[in-house]
Amino acid sequence: MRIEPATADRFDDVATVLNPTGREQACWCMHWRLPPKEDASRREDYLRELAARDPAPGLLAYDGDTVAGWLGLAPKSASRMLQRSRVLPPGDPESWPTTWAVMCFTVRPGYRRRGVARALLEGAVEYARAHGARVIEGYPVEPDPGRRVPVSAAFVGTVGLFEQAGFERVAMTSATSGRLPRWVLRRELDPA
Repeated sequence: MRIEPATADRFDDVATVLNPTGREQACWCMHWRLPPKEDASRREDYLRELAARDPAPGLLAYDGDTVAGWLGLAPKSASRMLQRSRVLPPGDPESWPTTWAVMCFTVRPGYRRRGVARALLEGAVEYARAHGARVIEGYPVEPDPGRRVPVSAAFVGTVGLFEQAGFERVAMTSATSGRLPRWVLRRELDPA
């Protein structure tokens, strides 16, 4: 797997992963970035604007020349919903610029269970570090022992995935995804 920033010149690949059927109400990984009641039809345009900036709003995984997956991430300072969350810890506002959050994973059918999410998460650690992050966090689900996570709940990742990438459990949250509990997992980063 090759991991690349989701820049403006790769936006067609972003659309292939995040909105393969062209739905007007697609999420576009904007839930944490936009204020509540934002016009859903504007999400694609806003993500396109973010892709033209540095840092990029996410990472893309490629299998050869074919896009296989997406990981959305950003400093907490760029995540309005996370700053105001009642179920996920916003943290100290002074740390928001140097604390990055992994927001979501999307892996295309045919590429699941092939290490795409792991490669994206490892890429996220390096990308955040290269952009001045001191900490990177995720808010994954913890599946019941021996059970798989439904695709509809897996977009936040799993505790096991984050632990394999060197993240440590910090606390359970009151958030859920697919009725599964979500944890705060954190990894302290050495400077690049």
